[in-house]
Amino acid sequence: MSSIAKMVKVLVVGSGMTGCAAAAMLRQRLPADTDITIWDKARGAGGRMSTSRSSTGPSAGKSTVDLGAQYITLTSQYQQKRQQLYSELQSQGLLAPLKGKIDGPNRFDQDGAQHFVTPQGSSSLVKHFLQQAKANVEYNHQVLTVEQAADGKSLTVTDVGGKSIACQALVLTMPVPQILQLKGVVQKTLLANHPEMWEKLSGVTYSSRYGLGLFYPPGTELPYEWCAKYFDNHPSIRFAAIDSKKRGIDLSSIGPSVVVHTHVAFGLKHIDEDKEKVKDVLLEHLKEALPDLPQPAEVKSQKWRYSQVHRGYLGKPGCVTVQQQPLIILAGDAFSLSTFDGCLDSAEAIAATVVENFKNANL
Repeated sequence: MSSIAKMVKVLVVGSGMTGCAAAAMLRQRLPADTDITIWDKARGAGGRMSTSRSSTGPSAGKSTVDLGAQYITLTSQYQQKRQQLYSELQSQGLLAPLKGKIDGPNRFDQDGAQHFVTPQGSSSLVKHFLQQAKANVEYNHQVLTVEQAADGKSLTVTDVGGKSIACQALVLTMPVPQILQLKGVVQKTLLANHPEMWEKLSGVTYSSRYGLGLFYPPGTELPYEWCAKYFDNHPSIRFAAIDSKKRGIDLSSIGPSVVVHTHVAFGLKHIDEDKEKVKDVLLEHLKEALPDLPQPAEVKSQKWRYSQVHRGYLGKPGCVTVQQQPLIILAGDAFSLSTFDGCLDSAEAIAATVVENFKNANL
């Protein structure tokens, strides 16, 4: 990469799968001294591939539950492209074939599809790419404004707390509605120079869901043959899984956990309500849906305002470029698919765009 001689800084906003995979790919393709920084508004990496721990018990022995993505599906369209990566991830213990029974109707059992689970939790997959990225990672940074420097060669990104960072390339991977709310050059450039892009971005929509994580004490028996179950025509609940059974691990000494997801219609209807109040409603509904489920020792609630992409960016380009210099890229599953492979598609598009831009700019 000798054509990129000058050290540059890349800022990736969002430490979900797309952001961390893109940072890892950029680390492979850019000079070793490239400064890659990741900002995220949350307290840790993972985004919608989130693994939560119980509050009780020793830190080394706490039960965990995946509150976001539940399993990874390798569809036939990606098998040739990604089979080697999936094999590598399996050899490292990050993926394993899903062997448990999935009950109820779902849209993932396509012809030729292979299901995989994350034995260490879904966030472990994101953290794998984050480790490869060797990036400077900073949490609790919610971006508020993006401004261009007077010389036109760099950007200044500022969070809601007033902290700023300069960069030559900015990659925004958060949900599209949050991108459109940013103050400064992103919105100005889109409206002035890319009205068609603005219109396409404005058309992106997401499903919304609530999730519950239920934790049980050691020795608790859960009387179900399935590891995951889809509910049809239930007033609120769409999915439930016995997390340890789904992941194929033994948590008898720690205690099992269960995850519950609502369906989209319920999530959209109640998305602006207090999640603790919604939690109480869902627990009552859960008693009706699974009357044999024991009383949990602890319950965690999660609101996913932006769950899966409902209507994505037209054409699914992987990413789009708002301006060339300094470089601003919009990316994420809205520009591809709301799947593991979709996020990797977007990450690959990001890496290719950044590398080509830096070469052309003679940085």
